[in-house]
Amino acid sequence: MLQIGIVQEGPDEARVAATPATVRTLLELGYAVAVEAGAGSRASYPDEAYREAGAQIVTADDAWASAIVLKIAAPTDAEITRLSDGATIVGLLSPALRPDLVEGLAQRRITAISLDAVPRISRAQSMDVLSSMANIAGYRAVVEAAHEFGRFFTGQVTAAGKVPPAKVLVAGAGVAGLAAIGAASSLGAIVRATDPRPEVADQVSSIGGTYLAVDVEVEKSTDGYAKATSADYDRRAAEIYTEQAAEVDIIVTTALIPGRAAPRLITASDVALMKPGSVIVDMAAAQGGNVEGSVAGERVVTDNGVVILGYTDLASRLATQASQLYGTNVANLIALLTPGKDGLLTIDFDDVVQRAVTVVRDGEITWPPPPVQVAVAPAASTPPPAPAIAAEKKPMGVGRKAGLIAAGVVALFLVNLFAPAPLPQHFTVLMLSVVIGFYVIGKVHHALHTPLMSVTNAISGVIVVGAMLQITDANPLVQALAAIAVLVASINIFGGFAVTRRMLAMFTLGNSAKGGRK
Repeated sequence: MLQIGIVQEGPDEARVAATPATVRTLLELGYAVAVEAGAGSRASYPDEAYREAGAQIVTADDAWASAIVLKIAAPTDAEITRLSDGATIVGLLSPALRPDLVEGLAQRRITAISLDAVPRISRAQSMDVLSSMANIAGYRAVVEAAHEFGRFFTGQVTAAGKVPPAKVLVAGAGVAGLAAIGAASSLGAIVRATDPRPEVADQVSSIGGTYLAVDVEVEKSTDGYAKATSADYDRRAAEIYTEQAAEVDIIVTTALIPGRAAPRLITASDVALMKPGSVIVDMAAAQGGNVEGSVAGERVVTDNGVVILGYTDLASRLATQASQLYGTNVANLIALLTPGKDGLLTIDFDDVVQRAVTVVRDGEITWPPPPVQVAVAPAASTPPPAPAIAAEKKPMGVGRKAGLIAAGVVALFLVNLFAPAPLPQHFTVLMLSVVIGFYVIGKVHHALHTPLMSVTNAISGVIVVGAMLQITDANPLVQALAAIAVLVASINIFGGFAVTRRMLAMFTLGNSAKGGRK
């Protein structure tokens, strides 16, 4: 049985690598768990909660002496020296950006596992720390922007005057970007978003945003992460950013390319076009920044009164929930590395996930791993034969249409002439209803057909009145049929209005960011 140590992070990090809930998971895998005293206090997880979960509360030296050490931030040189020989350290190591750290870890006979190297494949989603933290950071970015903005996000019309809604631009519609779009939209802002991947347009619109397309061919990603864009794309995107900077109140940038410096999206001239009091949140500040003038970890105010936030601890500002998600990702990874649930860590390099996250193994550098493809580009081959095309449906000719109308008129005349009363009157009303219904529904937009038909069904449930009148009939068969009719018609009525209400609620939600804001 190996011991897992949970150590306290530095003064700039409030999160903790494991919570009492995830400690229980680690214990079930057969490990002993030692938590450094006070490690979870800044995330609202007291030592007593860890004791109740089954962990031991130990000193810092004892936690660092564990066979497996769980962290969040990459270890410092001083912390690396505290690791035991043969130990395994798990954390956010950023090996592509910090080759010096990888070299330092390799100086010791240890194993280093980088959680930010988890491949973007379906099987590894439960261990994807980057997505978990990006989701929280995107939400928090909007909270920070709202605090700095100091005005309503939503538009209001009051007796004292009209307040226009805030306009927000989100650059990048990945996990962080979508979280920011959803948060800003839920606050009532008009939200616009850009992204090199046109396939995210539906995701943006589904949470209340408007996708600003850049009509330039873009290389598709094959590993689930963003790719560098072309010069043509960058040129057109820069024009869009300049146009939007002069109009929006808040910009949130989220563009990151793994292993490279963050691309520059917003220039100083774009910032100069923004109104005083506007806010920019540069979520890529730690990797050089998407915004010219942003400083990692600092709040900057430009000469024209624009606030640029380069905070690098956005997820840490929601430490309790961030720690829970991070701890769950870590526990899922440890479960993968402990197939026997016997408290023994086993790394299998035949597994693409384990191979990808292992940066150093027993003092040997294993970074970078072989590429993992998660999306296969279509092969250049002879296209398959096109399916047979069905014969094109020809429009109905004028003569045929006139003949059918004449036949219908003749049929209506014959029914009125020979059918006993009151069938002719009822049949005439039916025919008129069909004609009127055809032209009414034909003029309604297709998107509203479902709620319209639902209401029509509910209205047709008026037959329940006739059925209720027949329940008092002396014939038991009539009573039974009337009762069935009442039941079925009632379902039609309530079901019709329920479906209509739900459909209209969906339209209201989908258009809440647009209606009344133009």
